[in-house]
Amino acid sequence: MLFTLFPVYWMVSSAFDPGADHRGSAVLPEGLTLEHFRYVFGTGEFGGYLLNSLLVGLGTVLLSGLLALFAAVAVARFAFRMRTTVLVLILVVQMVPLEALVIPLFLQMRDLDLLNSLLGLTIVYLAFSLPFAIWTLRGFVAAVPKEVEEAAYLDGCGWWRMFRSVLLPLVAPGLVATSVFAFIVAWNEFVFAVTFLQDDEKYTAAVGLHRFFGQYETEWGAVMAGSTLITLPVLIFFVIVQRRLAGGLAAGAIR
Repeated sequence: MLFTLFPVYWMVSSAFDPGADHRGSAVLPEGLTLEHFRYVFGTGEFGGYLLNSLLVGLGTVLLSGLLALFAAVAVARFAFRMRTTVLVLILVVQMVPLEALVIPLFLQMRDLDLLNSLLGLTIVYLAFSLPFAIWTLRGFVAAVPKEVEEAAYLDGCGWWRMFRSVLLPLVAPGLVATSVFAFIVAWNEFVFAVTFLQDDEKYTAAVGLHRFFGQYETEWGAVMAGSTLITLPVLIFFVIVQRRLAGGLAAGAIR
């Protein structure tokens, strides 16, 4: 735990350390200051970068959750031709290194006129989040006994009412888990963002943070302040959903 948390302590303490640029190996900071945060939000224009990342992250979460849920129900409950092939293709997509797809996706986004666009970046992140989300949610849907659905039908539910009132609460923990994964992927990703975005005002937080690394010097106070700001939304998002994430399948069945 100490080995894992020490880099976090170093990041946060350096963000408030007035001597962060020449801290060296000192464990304790020289003092406390908010100057690095003022610089990041002022000169660094970091607030706009955080907003862009938030828009891309939430868009990825909402779209991936909706599409993955319906796809998972389809492959887990409905019998159709080439269903096994679809599942195999989902796994194959996850095996491809992301770096190998930068140039093909760049050319595709260029042809679709989606370069330098937050929408285009969201679509790319959606493509990488969906395979994991579909495969994970398929396990949750398949674990729900069919007898539960049949009991809902006997009580007079149509398919949509059964899906909304019975199946959705049961797979909610898996939906939350995939949402956390999709948000982290979209929030932390750097390579596609720096490749597809050209205008400064459209940079995400990960790309904006890289601006504090100069050719001859690095503004470590600003880097640590920006890193701390990037970390906070992920923690807040996890705190909001962690209770639902910890919930078991039985909770939905009881309701």
